[in-house]
Amino acid sequence: MKVEDFYFDLPEELIAQHPLEDRTSSRLMVLDRETGEVSHKHFYDVIEYFNEGDTLVLNNTRVLPARLIGQKEGTGGRIEFLLLKKVGEDLWECLSKPGKKAKPKARFTFGSGKLTAEVKEVLDNGNRIVKFYYEGLFENVLDDLGEMPLPPYIHETLDDKERYQTVYSKEKGSAAAPTAGLHFTEELLEKIKAKGVNVVYLTLHVGLGTFRPVKVENIEEHDMHSEYYVLSEETAKIINETKKRGNKVISVGTTSTRTLETVGDENGEVKEASGWTNIFIYPGYKFKVVDNLITNFHLPESTLIMLVSTLAGQGNVMKAYKTAVEEKYRFFSFGDAMFIK
Repeated sequence: MKVEDFYFDLPEELIAQHPLEDRTSSRLMVLDRETGEVSHKHFYDVIEYFNEGDTLVLNNTRVLPARLIGQKEGTGGRIEFLLLKKVGEDLWECLSKPGKKAKPKARFTFGSGKLTAEVKEVLDNGNRIVKFYYEGLFENVLDDLGEMPLPPYIHETLDDKERYQTVYSKEKGSAAAPTAGLHFTEELLEKIKAKGVNVVYLTLHVGLGTFRPVKVENIEEHDMHSEYYVLSEETAKIINETKKRGNKVISVGTTSTRTLETVGDENGEVKEASGWTNIFIYPGYKFKVVDNLITNFHLPESTLIMLVSTLAGQGNVMKAYKTAVEEKYRFFSFGDAMFIK
């Protein structure tokens, strides 16, 4: 298939710049993947589509406040580092801006010296390996000095850092939020459990590669980014029991979906596992584990809209997205949601 098969025209004013005050009040488009029919609800209605014995799978990763703004020692020039991946003891692979200031052996300071850094290496892709120096716990220093690495299409500042976290976020390590989960509140999750639905967690640390555009004409040639995942024995057991009963596995977000499809075998059985996945799900792929999907509205020509189109059908999804634009749904990270049944 061609990248252009996943293009749609999106007016800029539909890109949500801030989260709604009530997480569950986002709009919800329900897409029937068999018929292509859509209906319009609110997110708090999603519970109507869950049955006793179903299992809801959530990604409990937590976004690091990974954007650090400081000064170059000696000149005071402004520098911005975005932490991508820990590669050693106090060593991180980072994006740097402006790159010309971040040459090997260059040193930088943040928060009046509370944190300092030295560039150790420039990688082939232009990223830097940076060594950080501090006292105490790095996570605490980062919480104090770091900013949320909001996606490039969000231009407004975020007053409350927690609004770019799910209410169940736990395992720190993501450079971006698993945004489908932003719509849940603790109260809604309790109602879901009270209906007899299993609520389980896995971890996939979202990398900035999730925003990387597909630059090849034929999507089969796209080189997918890697992300680290963990699936526990307990979660695997509950998912397997769900499948055996004939109940549905409802995945929250493309990140949960990629993890489940990575570890699932041809019979849809999953097992405890951890590691790196670069699974690329595009039309032609046969889902093994996931039955239903909760997801946000994604960028045109992105790997995410390709994944959604694989589950619901490319024609159905593109038609649904056209409707979403006409109905002025809010798009991307802080936008509205879709439920594929």
